[in-house]
Amino acid sequence: MPETRFSREEIQALARLSPFELKDRFIRLAQETQAGEPGQKDTTARAMLNAGRGNPNWIATGPREAFHALGYFALDESRRVWTADHLGGMPERRGIGKRFDSWIRRHPQLPGTELLSACVAYALSRWGFDQDALVHELADAVIGDNYPVPDRMLVHAEQIVRGYLDFEIFGERPAVDRLSLFATEGGTAAMCYVFDSLVQNGILRKGDKIALMTPVFTPYIEIPGLDTFEFEVVTVSASLFAETGVRQWRYPPEEVAKLADPEVRLVCLVNPSNPPSLALSDRVAAQIKEIVATANPRLLIVTDDVYGTFVPGFRSLAAELPRNTLLVYSYSKHYGATGWRLGVIGLHEDNVIDEMLGELPREERERLARRYGSLSLEPERIRFIDRMVADSRSVALHHTAGLSPPQQALMVLFSLFDLLEEGQAYKERIRTIVQRRLGLLLEGARMKIAHDDRRAAYYVELDLLAEAERVHGKDFADFLEANYEPVDPLLRLAEQTSVVLLNGGGFDGPQWSVRVSLANLDDLDYLKVGHHLREIFHEYAAEWRRTRLQAD
Repeated sequence: MPETRFSREEIQALARLSPFELKDRFIRLAQETQAGEPGQKDTTARAMLNAGRGNPNWIATGPREAFHALGYFALDESRRVWTADHLGGMPERRGIGKRFDSWIRRHPQLPGTELLSACVAYALSRWGFDQDALVHELADAVIGDNYPVPDRMLVHAEQIVRGYLDFEIFGERPAVDRLSLFATEGGTAAMCYVFDSLVQNGILRKGDKIALMTPVFTPYIEIPGLDTFEFEVVTVSASLFAETGVRQWRYPPEEVAKLADPEVRLVCLVNPSNPPSLALSDRVAAQIKEIVATANPRLLIVTDDVYGTFVPGFRSLAAELPRNTLLVYSYSKHYGATGWRLGVIGLHEDNVIDEMLGELPREERERLARRYGSLSLEPERIRFIDRMVADSRSVALHHTAGLSPPQQALMVLFSLFDLLEEGQAYKERIRTIVQRRLGLLLEGARMKIAHDDRRAAYYVELDLLAEAERVHGKDFADFLEANYEPVDPLLRLAEQTSVVLLNGGGFDGPQWSVRVSLANLDDLDYLKVGHHLREIFHEYAAEWRRTRLQAD
C-alpha cells in the first residue's frame, strides 16, 4: 500500500483540529477514494465505513409509535373543542382521562395505541396521578400549543423522568432527597448551561482550577479553554496497564488523588467514559467519596451519564455524592434519538451549590439580586437549577424558557417504555448489539483489550502504540513515534480503505490511540474495519523491517 500523500508538516497541522473537524477531512478523503481517479473507470469502488461518530443506527420504534398515537388522540381532542377546516382548539382537561380510555378502545388497530395505553396505565398506577391531569399534560404537550409550564420541566414529566433515572442511572437506589430536573436540548445544551451558570453565579471564576477525568468527550476539553472561562485544567488520566501490556483505561489512585487539592473546584467526567466506554469502578468512586468527605468537601462534580444504560448495574456518582454532583443525561444514544435533542440536568434539592450561593460576598449577592430581580421579589431565594433555566434565555427571555412540550412528551414515553417489560427487553437487545460488534472488530483487527465487566462497548479506544509494543516490541513502537504522526494511520485508513475513525488524542487520550464507534455500522462492517486496521498496522511493520534491513 502507498503511504499517505500528506507531508508530515501537513499532518501536524491537521492534528491541531478538533477530532470532529478532522473527521470531516477523513470523510472527504474516503469519498475521493470511493469516486476513483478522474477520467478513470473505477473497478474497486467500496462503501465508506464511517465509525467516527456515535449516532446509533437503531431506533426505538415502540415509543415512537405511541408518540404518534398520542398525537392522533390529541388532534381528536382539539377538533372536539373547535372544528373548522384545518382548525381546532386547545385540548380540554375536564374528562379527558375517560375520553382517552374510550379513544383507545375505538382504535385498536392504530399502531402505538396498545403501548400508549400501557404507558399511561403504568404511570397512573405507580405515581397515583390524577388521570385527567396526566392525560391532559401529554395531549397538550404533543400538540405543542403552549409554552412549557413550569418552564424548567412539565410537572408529570419531571416525576416520570425522575423515576426512569432512579431505575436506570441510580441503580434503583436513589439518594434520600429529591432530584430536581431541567429538561434541555440534549446533553450538549446541558453542558453549556452548566458551565455558563456556574460562572454567571460566581461559583466558578475565570482562571479557577478544574479537573477532567480523561480520556473524555472533546467539548469538555475545549470549553474550559474559551476566553469566557480560561480555567486551569488538571487531568486525571486513565493510565493503568495490565501485566500483558494491554491498556486498561482505569484511573490509578495517585491520579484520582489530584482531586484532594482544595484548589480544584470542579471535576468533569463522562461515565461510562467516552471513548473507552467503561463505567467508573467502585474503587475510584469510593476514593472520590473519601476525598469529598475529608480533603475537598466543596468539590463540584459534573457527571455525564449518557451511556449508563449500556452497563448492567450502573450507578451514578450523582447517587453516591448527591450534594456535590450535577447530573447530565441524554436519551439520544439509548433510543436512537440524537435528532430529537432530549436531555436533562439533575441536581438534588440539598446541594452544596445553593449553599455556596448563600455564602457569596455581599457585593456578589447584590449583583446576582439585580441579575435575577425581574423574576422574583426574593431573587436570592432562587435555586441554582432555576437560575440555569433563566440563564439559558439570557434572563430577559425567561418567560419563553424550557424544552418544547412535544420533546418532553416523547421523553416521557421513552421513560415509561423503559419501565415496562418491553423496554427492558429492548435494552438487552441494544446491549447485545454493541457487544457483538466489539467482538467482530477485535476479530478482524486481531487486537487485544482488557476484559472489564463494566464495559458499555458503545465505543472502544484502541491504543496502537501499546499494541505495537505488545506484538513487535519497543523498537517497533519507537520507530512509529520517530517517523510518523499519530493521525497518520487514520489518514491511511481514509485514503486507502474508505474507513473513517477518530483520533484518540483529540479526547485527551494517548496520541496513538483511535476511537471506534460501535453504534453506527452494520455488524459485519466491524469485521471489515478491524481487517483494514490490521492491514495498515502490517504496512507499518513492513516499513520498519525494511528500515532495519537497510541499517544492517
